[in-house]
Amino acid sequence: MGTVDENVVTIVDPSDKFRPEKDDFRNYTQNNEYFDRVRRTYREMHSTQNVNFVERKMAKWCQFNRGEMTIMEALQLLNSLVDESDPDVDVPNSVHAFQTAERIRSVHPDKEWFQLTGLIHDIGKVLAVWGEPQSCVVGDTFPVGCEFSEHIVFGRESFSDNEDINNPKFNNKFGIYQEKCGLRNVLMSWGHDEYLYRVLVNHESCRLPEEALYMIRFHSFYPWHSSEDYNYLCDEKDMKMLEWIREFNKFDLYSKSDDVPDVDRLIPYYEKLTEKYVPGKIKW
Repeated sequence: MGTVDENVVTIVDPSDKFRPEKDDFRNYTQNNEYFDRVRRTYREMHSTQNVNFVERKMAKWCQFNRGEMTIMEALQLLNSLVDESDPDVDVPNSVHAFQTAERIRSVHPDKEWFQLTGLIHDIGKVLAVWGEPQSCVVGDTFPVGCEFSEHIVFGRESFSDNEDINNPKFNNKFGIYQEKCGLRNVLMSWGHDEYLYRVLVNHESCRLPEEALYMIRFHSFYPWHSSEDYNYLCDEKDMKMLEWIREFNKFDLYSKSDDVPDVDRLIPYYEKLTEKYVPGKIKW
């Protein structure tokens, strides 16, 4: 599990660098050394991710015809991703998955499904291995089909080139949605969160609880769970699940100060959890 593939894919993941839990992780100022790379990624994302774009991505990737792999095999693929935004970290990406899972395990030893969610929540980043641009893989997510929130990274002005911004069908508060319609009826921007959520829902043998699926789908939806935007689209179930997402995000961000876990020792434990909650080969 600890071997890095020689055919690495360089990826800039702003979600690993700028999180609202710590002010310095959300320092989108010109003085930040990652500013230009992060800005370009978000500029491309906000220019292209609209209703038509997301529907096309859904049509492409939700055929689940890329291949079949177990969860642990998919996790191994993350080793071919290199986070260009942090060249000092030379451990494989899968190690960070185990770090998250083990932090959750230390606080929630009785919730095996929660621990497994920590392990797998970023596996959707395999999209980058398969050629998707970073603007369709990483970063904070947001709804399309309605007004863009000012609290989305870089603000509403970063959507100036998005074709939906001038479409009266989409550029108002509710857009194509009804008040309190529920996030299950909302089209989210395309990325690793949405992809893994769709993969798991399609897997008939998935036994993860709904709380886990919410964490996976919405853990990057910071305008909602950090700024409380889009509450007007949420139904009662969404608001109940919000507390679980916030609990998950306490463990989502790794740092260099974290101990590197003994992955080989942990694999048997998490293999048992995958067989319990997400068994067998999964269609990707």
